[in-house]
Amino acid sequence: MAKVVAALRNHWKKSTVGACLLGWGGHWLYGRHCDNLLRRAACQEAQAFGNELIPPTMPLKKATVFLNPAACKGKARNLFEKNAAPILHLSGLDVTVVKTDYEGQAKKLLELMENTDLIIIAGGDGTVQEVLQEPGLLRVVVGLRASFSKIPIGFIPLGKTCTLSHTLYPESTNQVQHITNATLAILKGETVSLDVLQIKGEKEQPVFAVSSLRWGSYRDAGVKASKYWYLGPLKTKAAHFFSTVKEWPQKHQAALMYVGPTERPPEEPEEKPSRPPLYVRLYRRLRSYWSPPKEVPREVTPEDWEELKLSTIELSIATRNRQLDLTRTEDFMDICIEAETVSKGEFVHRGSQKMRDPHTCPEGSQCIQASRCILQLPEGTGGSFGIDNEEYEAMPVEVKLLPRKLRFFCDPRMREQLLRAAVQ
Repeated sequence: MAKVVAALRNHWKKSTVGACLLGWGGHWLYGRHCDNLLRRAACQEAQAFGNELIPPTMPLKKATVFLNPAACKGKARNLFEKNAAPILHLSGLDVTVVKTDYEGQAKKLLELMENTDLIIIAGGDGTVQEVLQEPGLLRVVVGLRASFSKIPIGFIPLGKTCTLSHTLYPESTNQVQHITNATLAILKGETVSLDVLQIKGEKEQPVFAVSSLRWGSYRDAGVKASKYWYLGPLKTKAAHFFSTVKEWPQKHQAALMYVGPTERPPEEPEEKPSRPPLYVRLYRRLRSYWSPPKEVPREVTPEDWEELKLSTIELSIATRNRQLDLTRTEDFMDICIEAETVSKGEFVHRGSQKMRDPHTCPEGSQCIQASRCILQLPEGTGGSFGIDNEEYEAMPVEVKLLPRKLRFFCDPRMREQLLRAAVQ
C-alpha cells in the first residue's frame, strides 16, 4: 500500500489525469445504465398496449412514420431505432417507416395516406416543414379532403430544434426520456388541435407553418451564428455584434394590411351521430326532391382591412400554439413589430435571448392580433424569411390563419394542465 501511495505521489500529474478519466468513464457508464432503464420501462408500458385484445374483424392500426435520418447531425436514425421504434412495434401498431432523404416521394406519400390511421413525424423543425410541404400531404390534410383532416399526427423530437415539443410534451433534460415520453404519448391517444399558417406568394405554391414567420435582423444574425463555432458559447453574441459592424442602423420597411380576429366556431364532436334507418333517409330524399328548401341569401359582410406602414428591426407572425388556450373565443395570430430604435448593446443582448426563445416580443413593440394579413415589401428587397426555422426568399406574401387544422398527439399531463388553466 505504501508503494502505491508513493507511486501516486511521485507521478501526481498522471494520477490526476487518470482519476479524471476514471470519473468521466464511470459517469458515462452510469448515464448509459440509466438510459437503458428508461428504455426498458417505456417498452414495458408499450407492451401493455400491445397485449390488449381486439376483435378478430378489427384490423391493426396503421402508422406511417416520416423519418429524416439527417436530423440532429445524422444521429436521428440511430435515436429513432434505439428509443422510439421498439415502443411503436411493441404497442401492436402496423408501422411503415418512410425516409425523407430522397426526392420524388409525393406519389408514394399520397398512396400511404390513403391507408393510414395516424402520421408520425420523427425529426426536428426541418422535418416537420419538409413533411408539411410535401405535395399531396398537408394540402389534403388542410381542408382539401375532410377525411384526411381527421388523421392525428404524432411528433417525435429528434432534431436540434424542436419547437413543437414545448407545446406537446413536458420539459426534460434527458434526451432518451424526452423521446420515449413523446412516443408513449402517441400510444395514449390524447390530442390537441393546433393552428396552421398558410403563407402564399404571388406565384409560389403556399407554404404551411405551425410556428411562425420571421423577417428581420435578429433572424439574419442568428442564422450566421454557426459560422463562429470556434468561439464556443460566445458565438451567438459574436454573430450579432459583427452584424452591427457591417450595417447599422438596420431597418426593414414594408406595408402591412390585416384583418382582425375572427369568432371561433364551436369544436365539432369527435363522435359522429349514428346513421338514421333506411326508410328515414328515403323519406328525407323524397321530401327534398318534391319540395326543395329555399336558399336564403347570406349577407356577406365586407372585411375590415387596416393598413400600416412599418419600419422595424424585426417582424414576426406567429400562431398561438405556444400559448394554447382552450377557452379562447377568437382565432388570431400574433404580429409583433419591434421598434427600430435599439442600441448596439441592446441588439446583441436581445439577439441572444431570441436564440433561446424566438417568440419573445420585447417591450416597446407593436403587437397586433389578426386572422389574415398581406405583407408588401418594397421592390428590390433582399433577405430571407424564416418559416419554422427554415429559410425562404423574402417576397410579398399573404398569411392566412387556418385555425385548429391539425390534431397532434400530446402528453396527457400537458392536456391536463391546459384544462386546469381553462377552468381557472
